[in-house]
Order: sequence, then C-alpha cells, then structure tokens
Amino acid sequence: MTKLAEEFQVVSEEKAFDLNHRRIINFNIGRYDTAVKRGLSPFANLENSKRKAHVVKWKVMENLDKFLPEFEANFQRRGGKVIWANDAEEARREILNIIRKANAKTVIKAKSMTTEELHLNSFLEEHGIESLESDLGEYIVQLLGQRPYHIVTPAMHLSKEDIAKLFHEKFGMDINSTPEQITLKARELLREKYTKADVGITGANFLIADSGSIAVTENEGNARLCTTFPKIHIAIAGIEKMIPSIADLDLFWPLLSTHGTGQNLTVYNTIMSGPRQEGETDGPEEMYVILLDNGRTNLLAQKDLRQGLYCIRCGACLNACPIYKNIGGHTYETTYSGPIGSIITPHLRGMEEFKHLSYASSLCGKCSEVCPVKIDIHKMLLLNRRDSVKEGLTTTSERIGWKGWKTGMLKRSKMDMVGGKMKNWIMKNFFRKSWGKHREMPEVAQKSFSRQWTESNPE
Repeated sequence: MTKLAEEFQVVSEEKAFDLNHRRIINFNIGRYDTAVKRGLSPFANLENSKRKAHVVKWKVMENLDKFLPEFEANFQRRGGKVIWANDAEEARREILNIIRKANAKTVIKAKSMTTEELHLNSFLEEHGIESLESDLGEYIVQLLGQRPYHIVTPAMHLSKEDIAKLFHEKFGMDINSTPEQITLKARELLREKYTKADVGITGANFLIADSGSIAVTENEGNARLCTTFPKIHIAIAGIEKMIPSIADLDLFWPLLSTHGTGQNLTVYNTIMSGPRQEGETDGPEEMYVILLDNGRTNLLAQKDLRQGLYCIRCGACLNACPIYKNIGGHTYETTYSGPIGSIITPHLRGMEEFKHLSYASSLCGKCSEVCPVKIDIHKMLLLNRRDSVKEGLTTTSERIGWKGWKTGMLKRSKMDMVGGKMKNWIMKNFFRKSWGKHREMPEVAQKSFSRQWTESNPE
C-alpha cells in the first residue's frame, strides 16, 4: 500500500466520524438537492438532453485532433495566441514567461480547477508575483491556506460561523457578521484589485471550435472583471473542454447550471474570442489560451476509459456520492475529488499512487445516474480496478488471498473442506483489521448451507 493510500484510510476514518463536518456537508448538500430538483423540472425530456450531450462529447473526443487545430486557427484569426502545454510544469513556465515579459507583478484570478491542477498560486508567489482569488469561495479557502473542497463550491465544508470567525481574525469584523456583511466586505477588499492587477487569469468552461472562443460561466461577475480591467488575459483549459459549435451552448449551459447549482442558467455567461478589437471600449490588449494536456491524452488513448474526458465539471456526482458525503473533498488529496476524480486521477497522476481512489466507492451507481453527460462512472471505477491488477499493482498477500478464494469458490467440496470454526479463526486473525474497528466481524455458520441441506434432506 502506498503512503497516499494509507493516509487516505486514516483521514477517511477521521472525517467519517467527525460529526460537525458531516452536519455541515449534509446541510449544504441537502440545500443543493432541493435546488437541483427544482432546477431540473423545466426540462421537457432530461434524459434526451443528457443523451444528446453524451453524443456531442463522444464526437469531440473521437475527433479531437481536428477540433483543436480548428479552435486554434479561429482564435488566432482575431489576434489571440494559443499555447500548447504538455504538462503542468510546461504550463507554469509559459504563464511565468508571459507575466515576466509584461513586467507584471500582480495577478487576479477567477475560479479555475485547471489552475488548481497547476498549483499556480503558490508557484507565482514563489516567483514574487501576487496572485489573488476573486471568487468568494476560492478567496475564503485561499485566506485559510487550503485547497478547494469541492469542484463547484470550494468552501462547502465551512459554516457561516466558520467564515465569520475567519473574517474577524483577518479583517477585524464582528464575529457575528452575517453572510451579507461578509460578502460586502469581500467585495470591498477585491474591487480595487481588479483595477490594479496587471494580469487576469481564468479557466474556460467550454472551448468553442467553430468560433475560436472560450465560454466562462459564473455567478459573481468576478471573471468578467478579471478579463476586462487587466491588460493581459490568460485562459487555461484542459483539451477536453472542446465543443464543436457555439450552437451547442444552448444544450451545455443549462445542463451545467442545473446540475451544478440548480439554477436554470447561471447569472453570468460570457463568450470571449480574443483581445480587444478595434472600436471596443474594454477588454485585454493581449489574450492567451493555454491548452493543457497534463495526462489527458493518456486517458484519451484508452477507448473504454476516455468517457472520463466527457466531464463538464458540474460536481453532481460529488453531491450524490455517499462516500464523498462522509469523507469530504480534502481527503482525496487530488484536484478533482469524488467519483469523477477517482476515475481520472489515476490516469492524470499515476495508477500506482492513486489506484486506491477507484476502490473508495460503494458502486451504488448514483454518480452515473446524475451525470448530465451520461458517463458510466461506476463502470469506469471497475475498469480502473481491473487495470491496476493487470499492471501488477496489487500486494502479494492480496494476490494469494484472491487465488485462495477463487480456488474455493470454483468447487463446493473445497469450500466445505474448512469448517465454520476454522473460517471464523481465519477471519478473526487475518481480516479483523481490514474489516474495521467500528464493525462487528460476521459469524460464519459451523456448517455450510450445502451440508445442512444434505443432512436435512438425505433422500
């Protein structure tokens, strides 16, 4: 077992029995569930919309080699610049080069999971560049020195009392401040940062091939400010964010918003197609899009697993997952947590270190059921388990154990060779620890059902 897997088990147990943590998460996810139920009601045929989205993303992944150059050509036609980054290190280096070339010292950021993937804030700070999150949830976790807890709601693990205490300690606010007062204070603190920042950095919810545009979805308007005031705008997007046409947004925007927050449509939806054009009054003088691979082509190369790249980052599978609701987002030690993180992380960051995430599932299938693009998430968890075995990443004791189980299960007489007393001794001495200290070890009957049946029905 790797160090990460051992830590995962320890932290999982701590979080699962942290009643305050569970109270906060259950409250927040409960509100989400209510909103989503209401948000999905206007769909005339939700299942049909999900199937259509699945087919569009299938088409993109099967033809990514055509859509990416199409996006690049159309974006460059309007004065934008495209940078291809093979991995996180290359992406960070390119971003630093842009910032240094402009002699910039301050960066304002919109919410972006790809920048979290790059650990961009800490990297820029190491090089003397101030990088500030402008999304309220991201700003809160940045003040705490934490990673985002959830793909959509970064501060989901905090109660309003926790956040009031943070603002009291950092800014001297009343410890009993209301959410409205906290939001106004954050707005006051951030507003001047937009006008003074040299560079604005965002992600991209979608890359649009036929128009050479990026689409950014948000609820606070901070991403618009990040891309309006600074002279340079850098957008960082995984290559899987591609959709064929601007016309596809009428399908993907509602699916993203309803499954992400329960809204019919998010408050701000912006399409950007390059730097400021002649006659325009605002916008950046330079705009870059960094197309990030960082392990995505590893997943693309595997036909039965590339569905993982269909994800539109709505977070619905996290909110549905009984494991996530018990152990929380930080336990995964990955950028992408929950079921979707469990299937893509082993391919993005290495199967050996992260194969344990594919076992952190009840396989109830709820994640697949709620997915707006119909990814077979629970099936892919099983495929990851299969691949980890094929790659020889299981322990010797595990291989011996399964070989013995298989031998016994294939023949009734071999199963019955060992009596109930011996089976209970084996379970007590070899499986007690893995069964867990919070559960009673099941008792095996002294005689198998087959033997009992034979004795009671001798004829």
